Amino acid sequence: MTAIASAKRYDAVVLGAGHNGLIAACYMARAGLSVLVVERNPYIGGAAVSRQLYQDFTYSNCSYVCSLLRPEIMRTLELPLHGLQIIPYEGGCTMMRDGGHLALYDNHDALRREISRHSKRDAEAYDRFARDMLRQCRFIKPLLMRTPPDPTSFKPRDLMELLYLGQRFHRMGETRMYETLRFWTMSCADFLDEYFESDIVKAHLAGSSIIGTALGPRSPGTAYVLLHHYMGDIDDAVGAWGFARGGMGAVTNALAASFQASGGEIRCNAGAERVLTSGGRAVGVALADGTEVRAATIVSGLDVKRTFLGLVDRKDLPAEFHRQVENFKIRGSSGKLNIALDAVPSFPAIPEGAPCIRGDLHITDSIAMMERAYDDWKAGIWSQAPYVDMLIPSQIDPTMAPAGKHYMSVFVQYCPYELASGSWDDGKRQAFGETVIQAISRQSPDFRKLILHAEIRTPWDIENEVGLTEGNIFQGELTMDQLLFNRPVPGYAQYRSPIRGLYMCGSSTHPGGGVMGAPGANAAREILRDLRRDDLRLDGLH
Repeated sequence: MTAIASAKRYDAVVLGAGHNGLIAACYMARAGLSVLVVERNPYIGGAAVSRQLYQDFTYSNCSYVCSLLRPEIMRTLELPLHGLQIIPYEGGCTMMRDGGHLALYDNHDALRREISRHSKRDAEAYDRFARDMLRQCRFIKPLLMRTPPDPTSFKPRDLMELLYLGQRFHRMGETRMYETLRFWTMSCADFLDEYFESDIVKAHLAGSSIIGTALGPRSPGTAYVLLHHYMGDIDDAVGAWGFARGGMGAVTNALAASFQASGGEIRCNAGAERVLTSGGRAVGVALADGTEVRAATIVSGLDVKRTFLGLVDRKDLPAEFHRQVENFKIRGSSGKLNIALDAVPSFPAIPEGAPCIRGDLHITDSIAMMERAYDDWKAGIWSQAPYVDMLIPSQIDPTMAPAGKHYMSVFVQYCPYELASGSWDDGKRQAFGETVIQAISRQSPDFRKLILHAEIRTPWDIENEVGLTEGNIFQGELTMDQLLFNRPVPGYAQYRSPIRGLYMCGSSTHPGGGVMGAPGANAAREILRDLRRDDLRLDGLH
């Protein structure tokens, strides 16, 4: 195919219209740069997207809840002004195989009474657990919007950042310092055992430690994954979760509106094929249609493997960097069902009228059951008794389904990217979906007959539609060897790459995945600093 040069030259081209790419683009456009975002799909959003795939139902068909999006980003980019509204949901519930349940509520007194039904000791311990989790949140949250230091560098900025990190750590005191080091490396199961005795309490809390990761609750490092999901907030309520009105595409639609209000341009059906280089620096990008767009700055919102193993010529990269990218752990472990329902299903284990049904619902009632589901994944099969995170957002957000109907989002652990029996096909996909539907039906006798339509998505489907390697929602495991200055590669944790002018802004970079936005904002800060635009004092980037 003959290359066709784009008539317009841009200051920056962003690869991928996911939330991090759009956030980086917003900040650069607000700094006065001419910015183009290119997206291979006919729609924007990446994994934060709302789609109508069945009649008038709106599916959040990948990412499905909102909490981690940094409030300073929302304020600076004026996302509420551009239509973003987050609706908190009211707790959650885990149903038990014997017909019982555990509901967790935002109301502290109601929460204590509920836990007391299973263990009075655990009700007392919960306050200590919440306090210790908040202590970890207070330590880590200020680091989310900061560029990690290079511990091998003697540059003043890196030394000052190391000093800042050391001072924060030292202020915790000797006992808390030891506890923090243990916490970051221990398993969620071991961590919860130090507080609770009830299987159902531990199972409900442990779910957040495995969502999106190729680890089990007894795997070292899953205590941090628990924290990663715990440190979001809505309206200053730490740990709260909610629905974006209109689905998760409302987040990226608001970002796109903010970006375009600053003069930015978005081009869909324009997948990047290759980053163009000359003399060791990026000079543009070649698109799938043969167009070449020239820009002095290229910013990739794709994961580190897709960027450097797919878009960049190997000869342009140091051999050690290329090897480390190959070794970066991005493993697919999650599936997703999006289901149109004729009505709200009944769940006999949950008391009628209980508000917890408007939150997240689970059917795994012990850590042992969760670990067995992980064992299936390790054997190359989807979990036969899967962990599911079910929500029916249309109970709170009526825009997602026709009147009287409802939409259910079902996130599933575990589902392998590669099956022991061979490649995914439609028969295996349907069998996976049937396993999940059967598991839910054990707790909801009318669930199956209410299903009008079900979209079934394996890690293979997520990779091929969204562009996430192996369907990994975090663009890389959130383990200690892949955090802070090790994310994604030691020596390249500051959003730059070995190729001058080529930057990373996706979730493969610090502080990691989820619809958080910090990687995009942090990358924009470093780009603007390199371009000497930091004198513009952009609120939220300093």
